[in-house]
Amino acid sequence: MKNSTIVSVVLGVAVALLYLLHFMGNKSSMITKGNANSESSKSVSIAYVKMDSVLFTYALAKKLTANLQVNQESFKKEYSVKRIKFEKEAAAFQEKAQRGGFLTEERLKLEQERLVGQQQEIERLDYELTQKLNEMQSQINQQIIDSISSFLKSYNADKKFDIILNSSSMLEGTPKFNITKDVAVGLNKRYKP
Repeated sequence: MKNSTIVSVVLGVAVALLYLLHFMGNKSSMITKGNANSESSKSVSIAYVKMDSVLFTYALAKKLTANLQVNQESFKKEYSVKRIKFEKEAAAFQEKAQRGGFLTEERLKLEQERLVGQQQEIERLDYELTQKLNEMQSQINQQIIDSISSFLKSYNADKKFDIILNSSSMLEGTPKFNITKDVAVGLNKRYKP
């Protein structure tokens, strides 16, 4: 559960950052593009960031992920307690019904309806808790994306890159264009808990 949350956060942030970078046209390292029909060439500045490395070292991302995991465990515990209680009551009902322990058919049906209602309540709780976790996950992803995007804009004001890529979308990259360490250090330096 813990690893899937981290992976979800990493993938969600990476996809969203890739989307942002694609449409915002941020700047980066140097690549020369030549025109086959002319001798002139235009230089494009490109860099790349290994977002998974940034996310694993970024204090804000670690803090938000830890908070999400605490909430997830709390929700899981709340659900499990209610589910176990229901299962015990359902088993006791089944045993009592088989023994003929109910005085009237009406009392049997009332108890059965109560258990069905309790089961529906547990299913609703499961749905609500899942929705809350999904909303929290989305808010965390957005907060991390906003933070990284904001940092990259200020970082790029000095560096003047034409493109900054997420390395997950690249097949190969020269290490000299890797700005991951600068980004991770800068984000953590800027982050104030």
